[in-house]
Amino acid sequence: MQGLYGVIRNYAWGSQVDIARLQGREVPADLPEAEEWLGAHHSAPSTLHDGRPLDDAIASAPVEMLGQRVYDRFGAKLPFLLKLLAAGKPLSLQAHPNSRQAHSGHQRELRIGIDAAYRNYVDDNHKPELLVALTEFRAMCGFRDPLAAAADIEALGVPELAALCATLRDPKAGLHRAVPDLLGLSRKECRGIIDAAAKAAAELDTEDAADLVNLARSYPDDPGVLVSLLLNHITLQPGEGVYLPAGNLHAYLKGFGVEIMAASDNVLRGGLTNKRVDVQELLRVLDFRKIDEPRAIIEDAGPVRSWPVPIEDFGLRRIELTGEPQTIDIDGPRICLSTGGSVTVADDRGEVTLSPGRAAFSAGTAGPIVASGEGELFIASA
Repeated sequence: MQGLYGVIRNYAWGSQVDIARLQGREVPADLPEAEEWLGAHHSAPSTLHDGRPLDDAIASAPVEMLGQRVYDRFGAKLPFLLKLLAAGKPLSLQAHPNSRQAHSGHQRELRIGIDAAYRNYVDDNHKPELLVALTEFRAMCGFRDPLAAAADIEALGVPELAALCATLRDPKAGLHRAVPDLLGLSRKECRGIIDAAAKAAAELDTEDAADLVNLARSYPDDPGVLVSLLLNHITLQPGEGVYLPAGNLHAYLKGFGVEIMAASDNVLRGGLTNKRVDVQELLRVLDFRKIDEPRAIIEDAGPVRSWPVPIEDFGLRRIELTGEPQTIDIDGPRICLSTGGSVTVADDRGEVTLSPGRAAFSAGTAGPIVASGEGELFIASA
């Protein structure tokens, strides 16, 4: 067990408060702090207390660092990436590829040059992800029932959206036709429709309507604002999570949370951003099936909470420590992240005391973790 130091990513949508406040730094931070990466992804590897980048440490002794089981399954790489995520503004409308799509896309783009400006696939891995809220967290996650979406859109009373409602109600068209139609609109066409829809929404006293008004204010001519009408809008309370499998169209709107994902940075964007948008590639990876309940299942076992996911790359546990030590026996590499109080984490090779927002890494061959103190601790694993 030794300290692990992450990399802050200063994306424009980040908060200047959340991560800095958690870590006891001066607020506001000089720049928006959107994410802190804790892992070994080549784009921004964390650093161990002894000064080694985590990816280099794993490459030099993969079986020792990962454990035999994880090494046999994933090779010489940490299969997950843990993040603190602080959304001060909406993120881009996006989805992530499955393993087959990521591999073929990465290979295709290697032939056109790894530094190409229009690159989509920075690695060959899929990117399912789980976000657990630390504060109230607003998000759009997955397609809703198209008939319900049509009814709500019709209630806005915008004549230019009548064709969209008809498409959503057509069983031969539905979301498969509606989404490309919306993303194919010009900025000029979108501006008038979005303005009318936002004015109608401003008269409604619902959170979904407020989302539309806020998005329209930030992106007055972006087709992604209209696509947002087709998505589930949810509010997570602290301790609740949302699991986003490959192909799930989503956008985080506002809040602070802990996010874990397969070790990838592959993102296909469709709007609500100044970054690269590739509508055709996004449509290739989208899963158009409706999702009735996007919130993740919660399993509580005493002081330990988990959110089971149907993949092998990662698992996440939250432990509420109240003074009595807790032993967590997880096979494989572990990243421990404190989000409150003062906690000490130990394995059979050392111990680290963590203040809020600080992390530690435990090798896959270092035995069970013993956590003590009073506070909240997340443990990421394969």
